[in-house]
Amino acid sequence: MTKQPEELALLAESGRLLASVFGLLDRTPLVGMSTLQVDALVERFIVDDLQARPASKGQYGYGFVLNSSVNEVVCHGVPAESHVLRNGDIVNFDITLEKNGYIADSSKTYLVGEVDPAARRLVRTTYEAMWQGIRAVRPGARLGDIGWAIERHAKRNGYSVVREYCGHGIGREMHEEPQVLHFGTPRTGLALREGMVFTIEPMLNRGRRNVKTEADGWTVVTRDGSLSAQFEHTVAVTASGVSVLTLRPDELVLR
Repeated sequence: MTKQPEELALLAESGRLLASVFGLLDRTPLVGMSTLQVDALVERFIVDDLQARPASKGQYGYGFVLNSSVNEVVCHGVPAESHVLRNGDIVNFDITLEKNGYIADSSKTYLVGEVDPAARRLVRTTYEAMWQGIRAVRPGARLGDIGWAIERHAKRNGYSVVREYCGHGIGREMHEEPQVLHFGTPRTGLALREGMVFTIEPMLNRGRRNVKTEADGWTVVTRDGSLSAQFEHTVAVTASGVSVLTLRPDELVLR
């Protein structure tokens, strides 16, 4: 589960390139675009501009470059021409990228046009929860510390944490050990070691945490129809703490 310095350098390069994909989306007016159009835009940028591979396409038989999870969709939303982004939506784009054999994974929930304050608050709190988990990463800390920090922040703000999906180790493979839960008990679980690389990707719901998978076998939605938001970064455990490998252009400092 620990990576060598040369591997960490390659993972950092993949992370830097993936961050630039979100920079592209930050500059893209999303209102009126279909999620399939966004998928095509991202694929062209990764392949043509970055000379990299969209790692999700073909993984487990999935046919697209990204997941596009709109409003009550928790994760694994499938791009479609019929899914047009409208004013007031929230949408999470979950994207992976491979360069030189190493994969980075990140996601961001976007506010589409004018979004109501309740939805904005959910998105902001989910982002904060991710960073609470990131701040818990250091050598000697335990996986339970990450989950506890995320869950505590979510519950303090009145939100539930989805438990069926978690963060994961990452490197040459998209999903490696360890599993990183977004709930937990402090000082429990695997001890973190310098060189570990994994994702932290909490999903918070406005309503209950319960989810269900739709008939397509991919799309996961809240059972009660409430809004859901997610953020994700790939991080590495360093000698002094943590390095966020997928830090995006809109994130200037470690929060």
